Amino acid sequence: MQIYLPIAEQSLNIFLILGMGGAVGFLSGLFGVGGGFLMTPLLIFIGIPPAVAVATEANQIVAASVSGVIAHWRRGNVDLKMGFILLVGGGAGSTAGTFIFRVLREMGQIDLAISVSFVVFLGVIGSLMLVESGRKLIPAKKSSAKRRKAHSHYWAHGLPLKMRFHKSKLYISTLPPLVIGFVVGLLAAIMGVGGGFIMIPAMIYLIGMPTNVVIGTSLFQIIFVTANVTFLHSVTNQTVDIILALLLLSGAVVGAQFGARAGVKLRGEQLRALLALMVLSVCGKLLFDLVATPSDLYSLSPVIGG
Repeated sequence: MQIYLPIAEQSLNIFLILGMGGAVGFLSGLFGVGGGFLMTPLLIFIGIPPAVAVATEANQIVAASVSGVIAHWRRGNVDLKMGFILLVGGGAGSTAGTFIFRVLREMGQIDLAISVSFVVFLGVIGSLMLVESGRKLIPAKKSSAKRRKAHSHYWAHGLPLKMRFHKSKLYISTLPPLVIGFVVGLLAAIMGVGGGFIMIPAMIYLIGMPTNVVIGTSLFQIIFVTANVTFLHSVTNQTVDIILALLLLSGAVVGAQFGARAGVKLRGEQLRALLALMVLSVCGKLLFDLVATPSDLYSLSPVIGG
């Protein structure tokens, strides 16, 4: 059963789209990740123009993040004050990222920029996750060394413009959260990802924010940042395909429920190792597509939203 996607300007099997949404939703529930860094490359693999894949996936992340924030809000795990600071940086970053996206698109380099960005980030993140999970899976000799504290005092704690965050039990400069929010907003606009895979480790290890609070707070700011990305891409680039987004979201909602149940049966180290292998596989496919000689050296393709 084919369905026409007006912005992507092509027809795809509706069950393929629902299946992809369900598969990434299953992985999101299984591994506890947003799935944007997997869904965007998969959309590119099936022929969706990269510009449309990025903008459409940002739209889907909005809905997925709302569900997550509600759950964390009920548990009291959202630091609104920190969230607004991150949001200021994220708003600026996503606006700048959308402008860069438009410039690269007008230069005809946006497809290359998106692919290279994913290869670099997925390669680095997948490798780090695989090494970290491998160390825990492979038995190591016991060491008498003291366990390193997660919350240490770095140069960032000596910066000006300090503010007290009662929910996170922190008294720190607002500059690091602003910079982190800006970088995440930039990535959301250019790569169509939520950015939690960068924000959460940065907030925990650089700032010392409690893990249970940082996840809910990250999702809170992601809602507004990706909503801004969706709006700006829709207005300036006309690359948001709402039909594609709704189909992906429908499949993801169902798949996430099954993934959450399956995740209970596996250890954390096993889950991270599997996710790392999957991330590196996607990275390898993108890298191969970048360096491989295309079957058709000369082709004409329509400019989306032009």
